[in-house]
Order: sequence, then structure tokens, then C-alpha cells
Amino acid sequence: MGKTFIVALRVAAVTLFLTGIVYPLVATGLAQLAFPRQANGSMLSNGGGAEIGSSLIAQGFSDPRYFHPRPSAAGANGWDAAASAGSNLGPTSRKLRDRALGDVKRLLAENPDASPPVPGDLVTASASGLDPHISPDGAFWQVPRIAKARNVPPERVRALVESLVEGRTFGVLGEPRVNVLLLNLALDQDKLTE
Repeated sequence: MGKTFIVALRVAAVTLFLTGIVYPLVATGLAQLAFPRQANGSMLSNGGGAEIGSSLIAQGFSDPRYFHPRPSAAGANGWDAAASAGSNLGPTSRKLRDRALGDVKRLLAENPDASPPVPGDLVTASASGLDPHISPDGAFWQVPRIAKARNVPPERVRALVESLVEGRTFGVLGEPRVNVLLLNLALDQDKLTE
């Protein structure tokens, strides 16, 4: 019995070493060589070279000069990457209904020149609370507010949105989408103000 226990302990130690140390180091090394940007979090920089965030994680924007993301239930104030989670509220939840109605009211007040209805993704949080994308409809719906806040023709903002619409993955998976952080970064880099 003792001999079997020693063999089992050795197998466990070797397996732990291979799968817990060697494999992660090899996988990380290969990722750093083949995909260094992605392996380091797909970080984005502003014009001055300072990192401003990841293209994979949503950030909250409230300034009228920027596109706003989907609502987030991640963390106390939303968009907390250390607290990725949905609200876990179901379709019959009164709390979810009240939050969504409040979001619709707020969005209509913030975007008085936008045509109702409010696109659904602007009032529904993603499962992680950190989805960095909104639908093209959600972005186009916000164009009048941004154009007015930046004092530029809506056509210029609309053209910027159109240039950043990402199609379906492999042409069939998912839906067309726009990354909010990339869009807001492009607004500043293109100096969309007059």
C-alpha cells in the first residue's frame, strides 16, 4: 500500500509540474512570440503613447462628446474588469424592468435629436458586463448628440462609425458591431471638432 502511495505521489508531482508550470510557461512564451499585442491584453494607446485601455474590455463614458457603451453590472459602478458579472436578473424581474426603463428615459433625455426607439443593446447589459461593442444601430443612434457636442456635421461622425463597423466573424458568426473604445479614440485622433 505504501509503495502505491509513493508512486501516486510521484505521478501527481510530475503532472503538477508539467501542467502547472511547464505548459503555462511554454504557452505564454509562444503567445508572446506569435501574438505579442493580444498576449499583453490588446492595449490601446492615445496619441501621446499612454495606454488608455484594452480593446477587449468596455469602459464607461458619460461625456456627451463620446459614444456611450452598453450598461454594465460588473462592479459597484459598472465596467469593473475585476468584477466581471451580469446582473443575473431574469426577464420577469421588476428591478431589471425599472432599470431598463430608467435607462431609456435617460438616453432619450441625453439624445434629444435621436429618433426613437432606443436600440435594445443600449439598455441591456452583456453577460460579463464588459462587452466592448455596441450594434451599429446603437452607434448611429448616438451620432446627433456627438455631432452637436463636437460642433461637426453628423455626416462626418456617421462616416467614422461606418468605417469602424466590424462584420460577422468569418462572415457568419455573430452580428456586425462597433468597438466603443476604438470609436471614441478615433473621434479624438481624427480631431472631430471644429
